Formats: sequence, C-alpha cells, structure tokens
Amino acid sequence: MPKDILKKDSISSKELEFLLNLRAKKEVSFILIDIREPFEYKRGYIDGVDEFRATSKFTLWAEEIIDLSKTIPVILTCRTSNRSSHLQHILKQNGAKNIIDHKGGIVSWRGKIKKDS
Repeated sequence: MPKDILKKDSISSKELEFLLNLRAKKEVSFILIDIREPFEYKRGYIDGVDEFRATSKFTLWAEEIIDLSKTIPVILTCRTSNRSSHLQHILKQNGAKNIIDHKGGIVSWRGKIKKDS
C-alpha cells in the first residue's frame, strides 16, 4: 500500500500522515517540501517537512526539484494545495517524474504542527 500511495498524483493529509509515520520507521523514502511564503511558514509547518522553498522563488529551485524527482518521490505542500497543484503541473511539463500534490495543504492537516523558535 505505501508504495502505491507514492505513485499517486495527489495524496490526502491522512495519506501524508501515514507516509510520514512509515518514513520515521525507514519503510519509505520521499522528500516533503513546503512551498508557502516565509511569513506563512513562520506561523507553523507540518512536522516532517524536509525543505522550505518559497513559491515566489520558484525559478531559482525548479530545476533542482525536477532532477530530485527522478530519484525520489517529492511531495509538495502549501496552504490549500492551490499553489502545489499548479507547480506540480509546471514541474511535470518540464520533466519532473514523481511529484505528488498534498491535497488540501496545511489547512486540511490534523497532525502535529511545528514552529521554529
């Protein structure tokens, strides 16, 4: 089941929470990237986010993520999945292989939220 989830185009918050638990046990591997803006990220982010990459800086990091997606699944999350689904589409048009949209974004997330001190 977990490998099937990582092959989907989009996943729910419940599926993301399941995947994060499996990753903590080293049963799956993926990168979770929060693409909101800095002021949003500072308010709190999903416990388990690996990287923060602001949408406004997309042109600076897009190529790196396209390359990364060819070796490991990349899950994009934002506030509601509006930005993540849009960037997923652009990345796939430009050669990304395994980009997954977190549907509903942090608004739908019921798990742990972290804040940097």
